[in-house]
Amino acid sequence: MTTYDGLINTSQLKDLLAITDCRLVDCRSDLMQPEKGRTDYLAGHLPGAVFADLDTDLADPISGNSGRHPLPDVERFRATLESWGISNGTQVVAYDYANGALAARLWWMLRWMGHERVAVLDGGIAAWLAAGGEVQTTEPQIETTVFNATPKPEFVATTDEIAAAVAAGADLNLVDARDAARFAGKAEPIDTVAGHVPGAINYPLSLNLHSDGTWRSATELKRCWEEVLDGRPVAPLIAMCGSGVTACHLVLSARIAGLAEPRVYVGSWSEWIRDPARPIATTA
Repeated sequence: MTTYDGLINTSQLKDLLAITDCRLVDCRSDLMQPEKGRTDYLAGHLPGAVFADLDTDLADPISGNSGRHPLPDVERFRATLESWGISNGTQVVAYDYANGALAARLWWMLRWMGHERVAVLDGGIAAWLAAGGEVQTTEPQIETTVFNATPKPEFVATTDEIAAAVAAGADLNLVDARDAARFAGKAEPIDTVAGHVPGAINYPLSLNLHSDGTWRSATELKRCWEEVLDGRPVAPLIAMCGSGVTACHLVLSARIAGLAEPRVYVGSWSEWIRDPARPIATTA
């Protein structure tokens, strides 16, 4: 049986659903309207999909030193996966509105927990609807499963590690997924301070996508990485963003391109700026 561990398109998903059980997870969310994701899920979601709340399922509560979306406690997240009917053999497909920016967080978190059979739906629910896919409004009745977690702490980069590298003037290979204006410090609609970590380079996640929110080919993504890195080593890389969510989009992008997967700086910009003594860079 085919295993999907990167992207899956709508045609492949329809074929998969016809021959085997898999767990669909709706990851739609809106940072500016926290209830919108669940409201949209209840208005219509892929058949059998469960809903993943970014703030409560895919993150722990914010602490005094954390970024906006700290990783959940392993045991709590394991219990969440079991409540969604996910076992170690389950093929999981995560989706969001279109571009995978939120679905990639769950993709990466499952891999962090040691689960490889997880894919992101290319183009999200928008592509599913465009392909004539059905939706439903009822929430599925899920039988609880058993999930044995084998967390991979080596997937994660920490603020202490990055702060030490900045202080030592070391080459970080830190790649920031936020848009160019936020990275440059010209605009900051979410966090309290604008700019970026000194030494970081900018790879807006939009580079991974076509205008309709579907993903570019592996060849195109490899070219994007080469242009962004501009001669820098392709490994080891660390991906960051505003709060450790869209950084996962860069990890998936690198994987599709055939590159070594970056680690994720989970705290990201929103954690970096918690300490006003940490240096901040801007660009003209």
